[in-house]
Amino acid sequence: MSRLPYLGLNILSSLLRFFPMRCPTGLVKIGNPDRRSPVFLTGNYRLTVARVKRALKGLDGWLLVADSRGINVWCAAGGGHLNNHSVISVIKTSGIIDSVDHRILILPQLAAVGVEAKEIKRKTGWSVKWGPVYAGDIPAFLEGRTKTQAMKMVRFPLKDRLEMALAWALPLSMMLGLPVFLIKKSLAAPLLVLIWIFTLTLYGLLPLFGRWLKIRGDLRGFAAQYALPLILWIIFMAGLVIFDSFDRIFQISRLLQWGGLALGVVLFLGFEIRGTTPLYSSSFQEDLTIHLDENLCRGAGFCEEVCPMVGLKLKDGTRKASLISKDGCIHCGACIVQCPFDALYFVDGKGGKIPPATIRTYKVNLMGKRTVR
Repeated sequence: MSRLPYLGLNILSSLLRFFPMRCPTGLVKIGNPDRRSPVFLTGNYRLTVARVKRALKGLDGWLLVADSRGINVWCAAGGGHLNNHSVISVIKTSGIIDSVDHRILILPQLAAVGVEAKEIKRKTGWSVKWGPVYAGDIPAFLEGRTKTQAMKMVRFPLKDRLEMALAWALPLSMMLGLPVFLIKKSLAAPLLVLIWIFTLTLYGLLPLFGRWLKIRGDLRGFAAQYALPLILWIIFMAGLVIFDSFDRIFQISRLLQWGGLALGVVLFLGFEIRGTTPLYSSSFQEDLTIHLDENLCRGAGFCEEVCPMVGLKLKDGTRKASLISKDGCIHCGACIVQCPFDALYFVDGKGGKIPPATIRTYKVNLMGKRTVR
């Protein structure tokens, strides 16, 4: 894929991130693979497949594209769209069984929230090996035959934040811009500029206010969630007042008009800002705490392998797991899903234990809540 179409796909996928973008499922040859070449698997979100192919350029291997309903790996796995059935189906129908001599399948680490390695092994005979979080780390992962801590960790760099800004700017422009255009055309263009500036600024500055987003619960959590958007609104209003003062055309009506429009923009952006990042759990997800029963832990190490926040480690000698920080947990549930001994579980805000079987059954919907699927 040439650079221009690849760049265009990245931009288009960012703008339409909240819409599925399917590509064909099945087996894809990368380079000139033979019967000993590694086998990778990803979902059929078009941009993900393009990025994996790009990361594997120059290597020889097999790529299985499983049905994730055109949704990216993490969201699809968390929502129940990329699951055991998806993986088992593409293994049995793609022809990969007759193409290689080994039975090792490299899955993206973020699929661990919805795909159970032990079930794949039990039903197909294929062993699952969890690859890195980001496709760009696959060559280094293959060379070292293991994952570094950095390869296991989810990040939210400027590039990803700008992609998320594009994802929010387009629907917000349509939701607010179109009605304003129909009511008063002269306001539409300035409003669109305002939306894009606010959105890009919000996600650009997000790391500076990251600690606020860790605050959860009632009024304090609500205030923390809207802190940055409201700061942007106050700066905008102050600028508007100063601008009017210089022009000597201060108008209360214009101040109220633009103040109301700008407030609508920031309220929309702050609505689910936590859930639009990979670093914090959704604002709508119930207050959960991760717990570890050390008596049940036998040191399998799968929890440490799949935690995207690197929140668990294995103790020297015993190799039993230990929690590094409960506060850093984003409640994805990957460690719970993969633990073969059910040593990990969530406790809700009322102190009730949520069994691992529940986490494996209930999937995360678009509002960040777990529902049966």
